[in-house]
Amino acid sequence: MENTIEIKNVSKNYPEFKLDKISFKIPKGTIVGLIGENGAGKTTTIKSILNITNTTGQIKVFDKDNKKYEKEIKQDLGVVLDDSFLSEYLTAKGVNTIMKSFYTNWDTEKYFNYLKEFKLPINKLIKDFSSGMKMKLKIATAISHNPKALILDEPTSGLDPIIRNEILEIFRNYITEDEERSILLSSHITSDLEHIADYIIFIHNGKIIFNLKTSELLENYGIIKCSQKDFSNLKKEDYIKYRKEKYQYEVLVSDKFKIAKKYSFKVIDKPSIDEIMLMFVKGEE
Repeated sequence: MENTIEIKNVSKNYPEFKLDKISFKIPKGTIVGLIGENGAGKTTTIKSILNITNTTGQIKVFDKDNKKYEKEIKQDLGVVLDDSFLSEYLTAKGVNTIMKSFYTNWDTEKYFNYLKEFKLPINKLIKDFSSGMKMKLKIATAISHNPKALILDEPTSGLDPIIRNEILEIFRNYITEDEERSILLSSHITSDLEHIADYIIFIHNGKIIFNLKTSELLENYGIIKCSQKDFSNLKKEDYIKYRKEKYQYEVLVSDKFKIAKKYSFKVIDKPSIDEIMLMFVKGEE
């Protein structure tokens, strides 16, 4: 399968943090969720792809070097970052004027259709928009030049469930319109990713912990709740992490079907992505 983004051995050193030789691919036609706690490296990874942050290693977007062909690449990328947007003293109409001078493929008709669909006023100052309205405007701006891929950093953070669902539907429609389009979506709200992402990449302390199909992650991973005696019978190679609770052990396994057959455990819970991430971060080996 061809890839929209390829990252190979990318590193970035800060005084108290290191992005440590991360590698992954974003296949064409997929939505990939990037998860991890605050400070894990998600935003640094995204800014590395956009060449906002200088890194070592190799990054290709649309099979082109992201440094050498930065301007060309960005014509085909739709980007939503939490800390960057146009002046809040612009109107949605004013955003159109600026964007059509920046993007060669800017589609004014499509942009105003999105404003109408999202119920956004065209002459109201952005500073008077609600959080949900501002995010919808960012997304309308990101997709109105018909980009080949979207890169989104926390696009649903702080929004109520109804607005979040509307925004996720926008992303689904964007992918449906063209099967070669891709989305890289960083989010703390892992329940959103369970419904929309084809793959989940988990980054922790600047390292990729896993990069798996969402279906594989949710179907195969399991959490065993067992007594100390049952836990002592488990071989180390059969589990990933464990947590000792007051009355029981909780044990994360990557193949609950194999483990259930091998040890005859009757109860193996199906964990959420949140629970899997928590076990990796807080669990013991």
